[in-house]
Amino acid sequence: MKTQGLVLLTAMVSVTGVAPAQPYPQRPVRIIVNVSAGGGVDIVARIAGSHMSAVWGQTFVVDNRTGAGGAIGADIAAKAAPDGHTLLVSSSTLITTAAMRGSGGAAGALGYDPLRDLQAVSKLTANPYIICVTPTLPVNSIKELIALARSKSGGVSYGSSGNGAIIHMGAALLASMAGVTMVHVPYKGVVDVYPAVAAGQVDWVMGSPISALPLIKAGRMKGIAVSSTRRARTLPDLPTVAESGLPGYEVTAWYGMFAPAKTPMVIVDRLQAEAKRALQAPEVVRRMDAEGTDIVASTPAQFGDEVKAEFEKWRAVVKKVGLQ
Repeated sequence: MKTQGLVLLTAMVSVTGVAPAQPYPQRPVRIIVNVSAGGGVDIVARIAGSHMSAVWGQTFVVDNRTGAGGAIGADIAAKAAPDGHTLLVSSSTLITTAAMRGSGGAAGALGYDPLRDLQAVSKLTANPYIICVTPTLPVNSIKELIALARSKSGGVSYGSSGNGAIIHMGAALLASMAGVTMVHVPYKGVVDVYPAVAAGQVDWVMGSPISALPLIKAGRMKGIAVSSTRRARTLPDLPTVAESGLPGYEVTAWYGMFAPAKTPMVIVDRLQAEAKRALQAPEVVRRMDAEGTDIVASTPAQFGDEVKAEFEKWRAVVKKVGLQ
């Protein structure tokens, strides 16, 4: 019987040119999260990883690799073996960083190309940002924030999770559209920015609802607007930036899962299917809904198309605003 099985296996390889697909996963899977633990990206990654661990009986370990606006963690994932045992869960920052810094080895450029070196698995969630200010800052609207920036010596400051991060780009776009100068203060991660805003060390930040809402409700930060084109259902009293004096302003965030390029699509499709199941669990749906986050769970093809469109959008912003 063993001999017959070996002959059959040999025949399959000779006819198809490849051996039968191996079970997946075969060992623990590392989910790289390129921001600090405790933020929205990290929370979503752990929800997906916990579900996949339970389904497949292998450990899915979240590995937070911060720095350089998320580029350090993304670089590790982009250069990992394309076998599904290293994944990346990132925010829109993955694309804005690339749009600002470029790739190809030039001075200051990234050592990877997210469009070429990463395979889109699924856009997991999407949400607007909340413009969060220091509680003691004498502003309660975007118009007042802009007026303060014009009148205050040195302007006002905003924090971000690093140069090129989506919240850096979104804040820079706001300042550009308002025609004011604001001071950018980069941190290693957004969870490092929040205490600085709460303490008045920086004046404001664009916060994700999933991580910023608890601080707003606790009075440690003050929300004055949302970055989407429509008001957030969790904060209906907060106007949009666009209706607050900057028509046309829109910045939305997403959290998505990626694998190294050339990862077999059979693995990519299985990852997408289980990520979708994880996020559609009733308790997760209730939590995300309460925190103003929409569950998307798009297909690899849909997400890939969105990633390309986002890159082109932010490249245009970089050129217009003159970010370096």
